[in-house]
Amino acid sequence: MIKVRINDETTSEKLKLRIRLDFRAEEKSGRFFFGGKTSEAMAEAVREQQMGLLKNVPIQGVVIEDFDASMDIYLVNEGDHRRKQEVAYAPLLVTIKADDIEDVFSLLLRPEFKKVEVLGPENINIRRLELERLLYSIFKSYRQEIKNSENKPY
Repeated sequence: MIKVRINDETTSEKLKLRIRLDFRAEEKSGRFFFGGKTSEAMAEAVREQQMGLLKNVPIQGVVIEDFDASMDIYLVNEGDHRRKQEVAYAPLLVTIKADDIEDVFSLLLRPEFKKVEVLGPENINIRRLELERLLYSIFKSYRQEIKNSENKPY
């Protein structure tokens, strides 16, 4: 819980955030001439799959309030000069309430993370020890993500 001071009163309030995740998908070719999926269809399927995971797999200290999948899928040309590939991205806005800032790191360290918007509280005061703990947690989470990405086979 985050402590919020209004005039001389201090109350506890949850942190409310809106996070944008953009899920990447490439075109999938089928066997022969049948069964292939466009990159847009693949991106939509990935977005639906990830939305289902976020709904059904609990994250400690985080309550998911709302999903907004109404944003249009967009295409980006990726690759070098020889081979260009069209990749689709499906954006998803997730509105959450968190007990603590540290509880949100699992969503912010995802490769799909693009943007975060703080919806509440309006002002946050952090004591020196809380800031030290927060910075340590950020560094520890970042180091773990780097370690995990180095151990992944390609």
